[in-house]
Amino acid sequence: MESNKTVIFTRPHKIIYATDHQIIKVFDNQYKKSDVLNEARNDALVEENTDLNVPSVESVYADKEGWCLVCNRVKGKTLAELMAENPDKMDEYMELFVDLQLSIHNQKVPAIKTLRHKLADQINSLKDLDATARYELSARLQSMPKHTKLCHGDFNPSNVIIDNEGKLWVVDWAHAAQGNASADAAMTYLLFSLEDPQKAEQYLKLFCKKADIARQYVNRWLPIVAAAQLTKKKETEKEFLMRWIDVAEYQ
Repeated sequence: MESNKTVIFTRPHKIIYATDHQIIKVFDNQYKKSDVLNEARNDALVEENTDLNVPSVESVYADKEGWCLVCNRVKGKTLAELMAENPDKMDEYMELFVDLQLSIHNQKVPAIKTLRHKLADQINSLKDLDATARYELSARLQSMPKHTKLCHGDFNPSNVIIDNEGKLWVVDWAHAAQGNASADAAMTYLLFSLEDPQKAEQYLKLFCKKADIARQYVNRWLPIVAAAQLTKKKETEKEFLMRWIDVAEYQ
């Protein structure tokens, strides 16, 4: 690993460093070794089985700071940065963003975990919800159509990098799974809504138009993905997410 590294992001239980050629994610002891290895596995599976531009995993190791995941560095700006710098180009950037998500959904990675199992595990682990609410959410999940499309699971503009040649790269595949594309869209809508409801509406209208999917269908996934997001235990999001988890709607 290169010796000269600088901190580029600090998140709960995780520090992300950059060197000239590498990105190093350092996870503290709150992260299980299996979760770190699973993220590396997801990155490798997507890189090996799709035609998407994905930074290559170089190594996974443990040191005194914690478990480290090292990928090659893609130099450029995130789509989130470009949206903030050029609000007059929002329509153009949103078109790029949705088209890229649809291209992800067109990929197949059979060895990756199923979204249905991932969401079921997250719902069942939620102690912020009583048993009745967990049951209703699980029943809704089981009633939804089963698909095998590649879903990023955390698809937002900060996870898309446009390099110096204009090529689009997708990073951070920790939550990737194979499943229903509308569930992935519902999660993206939710992530936008946490930051900017106006962008969220623009995104979902464009996604539904391009994918030829009824908004009502995407909406049916919202309580499920809100429950999944709740497992990240971000106190600033809790009240917002609990409003989406409205089990009375489908009792």
